Amino acid sequence: MTTSASSVGVIGLGSMGMGAAQSCIRAGLPTYGFDINPGALEALHHAGAKAVAVSAIELASQLDCLVLLVVNAAQVNAILFGEQGVAPHLRPGTAVMISSTMSAADAIAIEQQLNQYQLLMLDAPVSGGAAKAAAGVMTVMASGSDEAFARLQPVLDAVAGKVYRIGDQIGLGATVKVIHQLLAGVHIAAGAEAMAMAARAGIPLELMYDVVTNAAGNSWMFENRMKHVVDGDYTPLSAVDIFVKDLNLVADTAKALKFPTPLASTALNMFTSASNAGYGKEDDSAVIKIFAGIALPGVSKE
Repeated sequence: MTTSASSVGVIGLGSMGMGAAQSCIRAGLPTYGFDINPGALEALHHAGAKAVAVSAIELASQLDCLVLLVVNAAQVNAILFGEQGVAPHLRPGTAVMISSTMSAADAIAIEQQLNQYQLLMLDAPVSGGAAKAAAGVMTVMASGSDEAFARLQPVLDAVAGKVYRIGDQIGLGATVKVIHQLLAGVHIAAGAEAMAMAARAGIPLELMYDVVTNAAGNSWMFENRMKHVVDGDYTPLSAVDIFVKDLNLVADTAKALKFPTPLASTALNMFTSASNAGYGKEDDSAVIKIFAGIALPGVSKE
């Protein structure tokens, strides 16, 4: 348990960031929330945030820790170092937890820029989805200095069910997350292929789903995402385009390592095809829509 109530700012109040911010509030941490979505700001204000705002600049000096839960490295760089970047306004020694999925090279470059402002960085991607974020039990795969871990311990206690300390070198956490996303993307793509084949064979998808989730072929991703297919609900919890991005990160990492990833490459082609067909903003389970000649619940035939 923490002995001090460190003030924490959370930038990016989407499904993961909102859950993390609310978990910090429940843990008794003075919590500030930042997002361009007024609805998200209002929701966090009602949840007990100390303050909310579109920009973190005016409140930056009040923060001991800053957590970024945005989509990619480009957004992180814009938020920290752009024309309206917050990094110059944070007090020296402030710990910045970067929880976006990005390459190791991007993480290292961000740390180098943070060092110019005497700011600490924890390379700390997260996993678990909206439900685990809301419950404060995300999995965090983190690398960074002992000082960064110590400064962010109250936040990690609040938001995580499991924290993996990968090492002290920035970029290691990012690499572990990229490898994790290889599995996540392949599992969704494989689940979609199996359910599409069941549809083609005339097997009721609800029955196929029930069989798999009670047998050895199940995975967390199959159980979670293929339920969306059964329900015919492609409301985006994690979009197709997210896996286009993440599986491209897998491909870039594999290229740097001179390592073959044939299954990840196939999954990337499937998600890219789905995005190209106009499903990029739909839930990532919509990758199943690339298969022709099948009837899916809730999907009208063209």
